[in-house]
Amino acid sequence: MPIKLTDAEKVNAYMLALEHPLKAEMEAVRQIIKAASPKIQERIKWNAPSYYYIEDLVTFNARPAKHVHLVFHHPFIVQIQSELLEGDYKDRRMTYFRNMEEVQEKAVELSGIINQLVQHLDAAAK
Repeated sequence: MPIKLTDAEKVNAYMLALEHPLKAEMEAVRQIIKAASPKIQERIKWNAPSYYYIEDLVTFNARPAKHVHLVFHHPFIVQIQSELLEGDYKDRRMTYFRNMEEVQEKAVELSGIINQLVQHLDAAAK
């Protein structure tokens, strides 16, 4: 009988098999998201690493080769103001990293966005 992988193990396997010119940057962003809050969990959704706490929050779009693309798709994202959050969609925002320098420069801001989403969900759950 095959061994069933945990969600985190599935993400590890995905990242191991990933062929992307910005794979190191994607892994760095992954680690920032996971370290932002102990409440954040990861899994594969829409054939890419995705992060959630109570509800889905953000997912990688691994198709573009010129940047690391995050899709913040929880409706609370529109209440968060950040230079990292692009687009004027009614229920989502995009974030892009073009190189490791940008990932490192914007790590604190990305972590803050994740924590604000967690705080919004905690407040809504009360």
